[in-house]
Amino acid sequence: MNVQWYPGHMTKAKRQMQEDIKLIDLIIELVDARVPLSSRNPDIDELGKNKSRLILLNKSDLADERQNEAWKTYFQAKGFYVVKVDSRNGSGMKAINNVIQEACKEKIERDRRRGIKNRPIRAMVVGIPNVGKSTFINTFAGRACAKTGNKPGVTKGKQWIRLNKGVELLDTPGILWPKFEDQQVGIRLACVGSIKDDILNMEELALWLIDYLRENYKGILAERYQITEEGTSVEVLEAIARARGCLKKQEELDYAKASLILFDDFRSGKVGRDHIGEGAIMKTIAEIKAEFAAADMSSYPALYEIYKEDTRSGVQKLIAQCRKKEAALEAEKQRIENMKVYEHKYEHLGYLCGIDEVGRGPLAGPVVACAVILPQDSRILYLNDSKKLSASKREELYDVIMR
Repeated sequence: MNVQWYPGHMTKAKRQMQEDIKLIDLIIELVDARVPLSSRNPDIDELGKNKSRLILLNKSDLADERQNEAWKTYFQAKGFYVVKVDSRNGSGMKAINNVIQEACKEKIERDRRRGIKNRPIRAMVVGIPNVGKSTFINTFAGRACAKTGNKPGVTKGKQWIRLNKGVELLDTPGILWPKFEDQQVGIRLACVGSIKDDILNMEELALWLIDYLRENYKGILAERYQITEEGTSVEVLEAIARARGCLKKQEELDYAKASLILFDDFRSGKVGRDHIGEGAIMKTIAEIKAEFAAADMSSYPALYEIYKEDTRSGVQKLIAQCRKKEAALEAEKQRIENMKVYEHKYEHLGYLCGIDEVGRGPLAGPVVACAVILPQDSRILYLNDSKKLSASKREELYDVIMR
């Protein structure tokens, strides 16, 4: 299944956002808590360089609370301020004002030093289509100041909204990026409603969702629709159609109607709310491996928390490998620290130099020795006797030492 959607107004909106960013102190990015990675537009990070950043995990009521906390920790480890919210019922909204002030405290202090008082913080609200930006603004402001709708593409132009003397918001249209290189991202966004249903084959998408739910959360469809999950995905969709009375003339099953019922239940949390691990759609093992490969070790604990409930053996094996890598790194740090015993013992003497024998000794002729004296308390991992290192490792360490 190939899912792509990038209408022309998104290009125009992106250009306008690039123009407006110079006016902005803070970027408030809404992501769908069910698919927090897939619902992040990668262009926003480039757009928001050198700006304070706040991520709102919206629709958090539709995602597993343990995973919400794990994703909050994950994004905080990357330097974002994070708040879990449900824009529709106002959950989490009271915390946002204080977080905005904290995120922009350096800007507020700069203004104070320049004698500028009470200049409002200007925040740009960004996100993909149908992630809930306008609903968030209306709930946050306490009045209907932005158009809302349960479909992508309702907000078509920019709107400035003054919340109070301290904060102004710039609402922006939801934009995607020109091409989903990973089709799983497009499918996830289609499943949660961020791509217009009108351009999708909803029956084909429903078959994909049925296969996914049966593979990862066996029994959830049987419980909701009182059907058997045995057979092909088409047979399961037929069973849903019969259970919900989706019939055309002459008792013909209405697959399109059954597909819409499935997605209405899925998007409203009636199917999968408390059962979906990372969010609404579980990532493939290959995607999770890529995520770990791209992360630094400081992000590992947050990733462990996110995937600890994933029972697939490939995921748990990956976590075990990463924990082993962490343990090996800690052991190496301790080995290097142990090598510093004489450095610590004689540090009061100033420069220290340890010299090994060179060549075959004095009987072979004149001996010339040299040494590299490193800065005090330097720590270069994997230093060792040259005979214990490969040629490539020696070259690598030479470059590090000579910097």
